Amino acid sequence: MKLLPYSLSIFFFLSMFIGSSQTNYEESKVPSFDVPDPLLTFSGHTINSVKKWEKVRRPELLRFFENDIYGKLPKKLKINSYAILEEDNNALNGKAKRKQVELTFKKKGKTLSYTILLYLPKNKVKAPIFLGYNFYGNHTITEDKAVIISSAWANNNESFGIENNTLTEASRGKRTHRWAVEKILDAGYGLATIYYGEVDPDKNDFSDGIHPLLYQHGQDQPKPAEWGSIAAWSWGMVRALDYFEKDADIDASKVIAFGHSRLGKTSLWAGATDERFAGVISNNSGCGGAALSKRKFGETIAVINDRFPHWFCDNFNQYDDNEEALPVDQHQLLALIAPRPLYVASAEEDQWADPRGEFLSSHYATQVYHLYGKKGIETKEMPMLNEPIHNTVSYHIRTGKHDVTDYDWENYIKWANAFVK
Repeated sequence: MKLLPYSLSIFFFLSMFIGSSQTNYEESKVPSFDVPDPLLTFSGHTINSVKKWEKVRRPELLRFFENDIYGKLPKKLKINSYAILEEDNNALNGKAKRKQVELTFKKKGKTLSYTILLYLPKNKVKAPIFLGYNFYGNHTITEDKAVIISSAWANNNESFGIENNTLTEASRGKRTHRWAVEKILDAGYGLATIYYGEVDPDKNDFSDGIHPLLYQHGQDQPKPAEWGSIAAWSWGMVRALDYFEKDADIDASKVIAFGHSRLGKTSLWAGATDERFAGVISNNSGCGGAALSKRKFGETIAVINDRFPHWFCDNFNQYDDNEEALPVDQHQLLALIAPRPLYVASAEEDQWADPRGEFLSSHYATQVYHLYGKKGIETKEMPMLNEPIHNTVSYHIRTGKHDVTDYDWENYIKWANAFVK
């Protein structure tokens, strides 16, 4: 595939933070490496059955990703209470039922709450749903004036009218293009979204968010093998699923974890750690998500750990500029989702996220799906632009940049209709 020039925003990012000369965008410069076999245990035993995968290989892979990449939760923490803050059976001009549900967690005198915005198709009993985080507040995904504006910390964004890390009315509807709400509802699905900053603010500060509720006495940051922000956000998705099991309007057995970019990394980890998710979507998730780390193409482990030191556990730092020492790669994370449906999507101009690395990761994960008699990405030849491969493991690369588009959602819905719904 011909590599096109990356966008000006990516160029600015590179020049500001790492310098474009340090970033590889040429296939000829991808190092030679061995792809870790998902069906070969760390001790060298071959896995040739579902039983051995589920009893032996899957648990050891999950433990490695937990201890050395994303970090493990120090303790369990369940929902203390939930409250329906607002409800309307005639939302979006009578098309949908809207609910805004607050989940509250308490531990050691500390409290954390976050709000789920739900749009459900009217006159449908127990709807399947897409669940995904948003970056700037529930009110940004819709023009709907009834959607509550979060009071949680937010990254400043001049174009969204966000100053002093405070969300305001000025940002309402700024991200409607990323959420095909009407298409989702027309297809018979609901949409659930959460502002990720309510679960854990996206900054290198572990004094806020969910982490302090689970600290030991005197602790002020996670231990080297304990959860970073991606694991915390994944935890929030899992707890939302707990709530869905109590909501009579939702089919909790048909919840699809969706995420874009860093939140695509999050949806993959949520799907790997909780097998109740019926399907998982990774949209442009890149390094630490669907892309193979050992390719060292676009964003690398060293770069992501340097710029976002709070995303992963500290143990992951040992692989900075040392990918060859990593005994796993991201295709094995994707394999942890088997046999449930998985969709990985890339964008042509998003070379930072390594589209080919995302595609190959989907291909190498497919052999685990074969154990279950499922089809996935059966070839190493990338598809043409805008020509998706739809199987239990699906993939597409579309024209355009690092974003979520109607084209993406149209394909996610077709895939969900065939393999989830």
